[in-house]
Amino acid sequence: MTNHEQIESFLPECLEGSDCFVVTFKVKPTNNYKIYLDSDSGLTLEKCLKVNRALRRLIEDAGLYPEGDFSLEVSSPGVEAPLKLHRQYVKNIGRSLEIELNEEEALGVTGKLVVVEEDRIILENTVKQKKSIKTEPVVIKTEIQLSDIKTATVVIEF
Repeated sequence: MTNHEQIESFLPECLEGSDCFVVTFKVKPTNNYKIYLDSDSGLTLEKCLKVNRALRRLIEDAGLYPEGDFSLEVSSPGVEAPLKLHRQYVKNIGRSLEIELNEEEALGVTGKLVVVEEDRIILENTVKQKKSIKTEPVVIKTEIQLSDIKTATVVIEF
């Protein structure tokens, strides 16, 4: 097992008892480990620090880099990063998403995420009809297969 594989295998122990999960694990040639986490209840600096310290301790205890020639970064992928995992979609129910589809000719889709199932999501948009002031808004639901999504990004509303 390589150092990279061993460090990756330490992550479940470091996350045990928390609602954090790994979104991405990257290794640069200079032994720079970047772990991007998310959390069902929101990722805080304290959660990142706790995982960083636990992982660093396991790496040092295992003697993987006796000279200490590695760096470790544990953080959030950032609000602009696309969703990658099913768990991230579930976490973001109720938020607006901007979806880019795999089909090159397809238009992007934006809407409020209202349903997440194993293989699909449903977005909802409320549209006012122009016919009359008294006309009730119409709710349009769009079903999208997860396999058809190229990228899905949370829309930050101010």
